[in-house]
Amino acid sequence: MSDFFRDMVKQLNDDNTSIAEDGLASAEFSGTIDTGSYILNAALSGSIYGGVPNNKITAFAGESATGKTFFVMGVVKRFLDDNPTGAVFYFDTEAAVTKEMMSSRGIDTNRVIVSEPDTIQKFRHIALQIVDNYNEQKGEKPPMLMVLDSLGQMSTTKEVEDTHAGSETKDMTKAAILKATFRVLNLKLAKANVPLLVTNHVYEMVGAYIPTKEMAGGSGLKYTASQICFLSKRKEKDGKEVVGSIIRVKMTKSRLTKENKEVQVLLTYDKGLDRYYGLLELAEKYELIKKVANRYEMPDGSKVYAKVILKEPEKYFTTEFLDRIDAAAKQEFTYGSTSLIEEEDVEEA
Repeated sequence: MSDFFRDMVKQLNDDNTSIAEDGLASAEFSGTIDTGSYILNAALSGSIYGGVPNNKITAFAGESATGKTFFVMGVVKRFLDDNPTGAVFYFDTEAAVTKEMMSSRGIDTNRVIVSEPDTIQKFRHIALQIVDNYNEQKGEKPPMLMVLDSLGQMSTTKEVEDTHAGSETKDMTKAAILKATFRVLNLKLAKANVPLLVTNHVYEMVGAYIPTKEMAGGSGLKYTASQICFLSKRKEKDGKEVVGSIIRVKMTKSRLTKENKEVQVLLTYDKGLDRYYGLLELAEKYELIKKVANRYEMPDGSKVYAKVILKEPEKYFTTEFLDRIDAAAKQEFTYGSTSLIEEEDVEEA
């Protein structure tokens, strides 16, 4: 580029304007946060070693009791474990999160700041103040994660005032307020390199020709989120005892991976997301292992039941095996990848 245009960009003196070759701070993905589940990491980022985008908005949407809060708590724990100096701002709009709940999942509550905003406007004010103050700090800054749990429960200032006044009039400006909130937050979060996790409720669209589920709160989150995961579940039993839930995760929107891909993860009541659940099915699909009757033939030739493998995963999922599964994940979840099976056939030829 000529010096003329470079000087023009400098004269603008705008942090949000730059030459594409120099990198687009607000658009580039700056790494990931491990979710604690290899298969969920793959669905979100295309790699089992990836996870939630580090400077974007990610939404987990689902009906009541589908594990949305447990999901984000798993990410919170992993974030704090991986970043000893980091902290989390947790916006709890349902007054449902307790210190005991966090502690029982191994979360360092000394590094979690909880805010309970009663309106969208209050959330916007506090969130923008936090991000602006973070951006203004000079030098190296400790990592920060923000969580909004949940969007669907927030009211507007007008709704609160009308309720106090005994009025039941619906606030028709709510969707517009939410849209503006996320539009402003999105750029600021990207600049600050701060991720925001949002949980949200879904509802059945009335009058739709095909049964369709939609997120609450209008289109604001739908347009600004980089990833949107729809969750549904069924109970998982060990004998007669219910030990957790199998959560089906559908990527309804993704700027990193193929959309509408589905994975299943195991969410246990005592340990949270199971790290290895779902990998055997992916490995079998890409012919890294074979299923013989009710057992899997592993790379070393041994034939083992799935339950045995998942009880001692470190024994069977070696570093080399995980790397091969990661290559399969790239083929399964990202665009433009050469088939893993085709690559191996070419190498053999």
